[in-house]
Amino acid sequence: MWNAAMWGGISGSAVLIGALGAMFLPIQKKIIGYIMAFGTGVLIGAASYELLGDAVHDGGILPTSIGFVSGALIFTIFDNLVSKKGASQRKRSGQSSAAGGLAIFIGTIMDAIPESIMIGASLLEKQSVSFLLVIAIFISNIPEGLSSTAGMKNSGYSKGKILLLWIMVLAISAIASWGGYFFLDGASDAVMAVIAAFAGGGIIAMIASTMMPEAYEDSGPMTGLIAALGLLASLVLDHFS
Repeated sequence: MWNAAMWGGISGSAVLIGALGAMFLPIQKKIIGYIMAFGTGVLIGAASYELLGDAVHDGGILPTSIGFVSGALIFTIFDNLVSKKGASQRKRSGQSSAAGGLAIFIGTIMDAIPESIMIGASLLEKQSVSFLLVIAIFISNIPEGLSSTAGMKNSGYSKGKILLLWIMVLAISAIASWGGYFFLDGASDAVMAVIAAFAGGGIIAMIASTMMPEAYEDSGPMTGLIAALGLLASLVLDHFS
């Protein structure tokens, strides 16, 4: 049970690592874009192989389809709501309003919770964590911490307040992963398929609406190649896991 919390915390710690990098290292926006592009590819692979593929295999196409569309729809609705308050800047390093800082935090949690739940749930199915999922989420969280922290700094947030927010994200990721393990223990294959596909739908919607556009904005035409390499890395990890 506590393994689930540990792995959720590890994946969530990447935003804190990214935040520390933004505070103390002169990292170019193009490098952030490259990391985000690579994370995009890895996340697409993780959502496809670990979440959707397993959901179809275990629960069938109908529960998977329902969960996938629901996840994408609900993410889009909430993303639209919090974006109006400034959370659209949560993966950008540009100027953001002070009022948008809390919305950035909420948007980041919205990204993290379904991912962390599935990390915990993966321990139920395989008795070992899905390393592909952990690595994919970890890689994608680093540029989120980098960019969002730069934006918060520009809007006047202190280093202490920024670190506190990201530590809270780490803690919430650990709790969500623990919850995925604890509350889904004994769930039917159909329920697991719906939840896995729900997370997959939310991840794909998040990639398309935030990560891809912002990666291209920072890194330009190289985005496609680097994202493809990320997907290849995901395939290799899945093959050997």
